[in-house]
Amino acid sequence: MRTMVPNARQQQEEIQFRLILAATYPFFLAAAALGRVRPAQAVSRPGLAPARRSVFGEARAMAVQAIPFAFMG
Repeated sequence: MRTMVPNARQQQEEIQFRLILAATYPFFLAAAALGRVRPAQAVSRPGLAPARRSVFGEARAMAVQAIPFAFMG
């Protein structure tokens, strides 16, 4: 049987996540901006318009996807 994570530890991990997000966000923002400037190879999706996020939303999505790897191990 697995016990639940103590509340203090969970809060500490959330704070660490937010700090790492704040520290890495500028790099992901730069990558998202460069991705917009570079000519993109559009992925063809028949019958659907291409989905576009804002540069800020795209940077946040990239950061949120990558950061959990820092907590593995």
